Amino acid sequence: MSDLPTSNDFHSIVLNNTPLIDVRAPVEFAKGAFPGAVNLPLMSDEERHLVGIRYKEKGNAEATRLGHSLVQGESKAQRVKAWQDFIRAHPNAMLYCFRGGQRSSISQQWLAEAGSPIVRLKGGYKAFRRYLIEETERSYEYFKPLVLGGRTGSGKTILLRKLVNVIDLEALANHRGSSFGRHITPQPSQIDFEDALAYALIQKLEEGYEHLVFEDEGRNVGKDFLPDRLVQHLSRAPLLILETSMHKRTEITHDEYVIAAQKNYRNAGFPDPFLAWKEDIQSALARIRKRLGGLRYQTVSDYFSDACEEQFRNGSLEAHKVWVEYLLREYYDPMYDYQIQKRSDQILLRGEEEEILTYLREHH
Repeated sequence: MSDLPTSNDFHSIVLNNTPLIDVRAPVEFAKGAFPGAVNLPLMSDEERHLVGIRYKEKGNAEATRLGHSLVQGESKAQRVKAWQDFIRAHPNAMLYCFRGGQRSSISQQWLAEAGSPIVRLKGGYKAFRRYLIEETERSYEYFKPLVLGGRTGSGKTILLRKLVNVIDLEALANHRGSSFGRHITPQPSQIDFEDALAYALIQKLEEGYEHLVFEDEGRNVGKDFLPDRLVQHLSRAPLLILETSMHKRTEITHDEYVIAAQKNYRNAGFPDPFLAWKEDIQSALARIRKRLGGLRYQTVSDYFSDACEEQFRNGSLEAHKVWVEYLLREYYDPMYDYQIQKRSDQILLRGEEEEILTYLREHH
């Protein structure tokens, strides 16, 4: 078993987006895994639990013996087949468990015996995770951040997609960064978010970018939060402020939070996609009720109800622009203007999309 290949070349794994087989139990995988990893466990949660109890009571040898008795015959064959299927689809795949110990060694041995050799991560999940944390901390010495700001709906994400030297925090966190920014699919765990961020930083720095562009975010993107060092690094960065007319901002926000959002609910197969979307918006409004104040909350709620009634009557989405613009003007703009005023000395440039793109292409 000791002769089977191992690797701790984590840098290459990140750069190549190497597919990974995680043989830990599902409950471990759910807490955090790596980009490109698939959970094909050696043991189920229940089997792992039983082996853990045996380990505490009678030691490693007895726990290993129990593990082999639990995973044998048909269950063993099914698990080996699942690993082989993944390896056939991803010939460069590697395999890991928590510490690179018994579980991954046994899995690797079984695969070798079945004619499907695979490389095992030396030190397993724990070593690779430590590497990613250390590289994230180290990365701040090697790039200068630029922060793209602008009022809600100004099209910051649209602009960022036209650049290459970008770390898209909202995409990594699967969230649009506002009270209305939740997607249908859940956000990654905090560990998954941190791992994806580490991958993005390592890959961009390998490409040689001196400056990396980030969207102006708070400490949190939805339920995921940024590492403290990154928050500090970005808080001192020069600001590029994207200026967009209210008409265009309303159109952009309406396209994203109404048209695209309702389409996503339909594509996700909700029995009543309009009702599901409506309840989601109402929940978002309720979350900001205190900040809005009673009168403004009632006003925007009435606008929203009127728009929903019109959509129900004739299918038109146009009336939703009324509550969208009201929210932008009465809720988001005062908050943003207050925050940006405190950082006015960091503003490098204010301009429309083309001006900012031209500046970035010429200087960064």
